[in-house]
Amino acid sequence: MFLKSFFSRLKAHNPHWDVEPLWFEWLILVGLFIFSTWLLGIQGVWHLLISSDPTGITLVIIVIFAVATLWCGMRSKELAHQRDLLDRAAAQGSRGLLQAQGWAGEYWSALAANPQDSGAPLDVLMEKTHGPHSTAWWVNGVQLKLGLLGKVIGFSVLAMQIGQIQNFDPTQAQDLLRNLTSGLGVALLTTMVGLVGNILLGLQLTRMDRFADQLLAQAQRHGLIIGR
Repeated sequence: MFLKSFFSRLKAHNPHWDVEPLWFEWLILVGLFIFSTWLLGIQGVWHLLISSDPTGITLVIIVIFAVATLWCGMRSKELAHQRDLLDRAAAQGSRGLLQAQGWAGEYWSALAANPQDSGAPLDVLMEKTHGPHSTAWWVNGVQLKLGLLGKVIGFSVLAMQIGQIQNFDPTQAQDLLRNLTSGLGVALLTTMVGLVGNILLGLQLTRMDRFADQLLAQAQRHGLIIGR
C-alpha cells in the first residue's frame, strides 16, 4: 500500500507518466536488496551461510541471483525505453507511427509493408518483447533446482554418516551430533537460499512480463490504424 500511494504521488507530479516506471521500480527493489545485504552482513548471516555449506551450492545460488538481478535491471531499462519511444510515436498520429524507432516502429513499418505472412510482424515483436524472458525464467528455476540438489546432498551425507556408526559411545556423542547436523544444515540452508532467490527473482520477472504484455498490447492497438 505504501509503494502504491508513493507511485500515485509520483504520477500526480508527473502527468506524462501513463504507465508505471519499471526502471524506477527496479532501482527501489535493488536498494532494498542492498540494504538487506548490509544488514545480514552485520548480523553475520552471510558468514554462516557460506561457512556452513562445504558444497559451495549456496554461493553459486547467490551469484546466479545477483547476475540475474543485474540482467533484470538492464532489461527493465530497455523495456521502459521502448515504451517511451512507442508513446512518443503514438502522440504524433499515423505519420509518427510509420516514422517511429524501436521495436514498435519496426512492427508498424512491417505492417505497412503488407507482408505475405500477416502474422510475422507480430511474431517478431513478441520475440523482442518476451523472448529473452524465457531464458531468465529457466535461470530462475535453476536456483530452485540447485537448492533441491543441496537438500539431496545434505541428506545423503547425513545418511552415510548414520550408516558408518558401528557402536554408540556416549563419550563421542558430541562429535557424532556435530557430524550429523552438518549434513542436515547443508540440506536446509541450500533449500532456503534457493527458495528465497527463486521468489525474489520471480517477482522481478513477473513484473517485466506484465510490462512487456502492456507494451505489446499498445503496439497492436496503435497498429490497427496502419493502412487506414
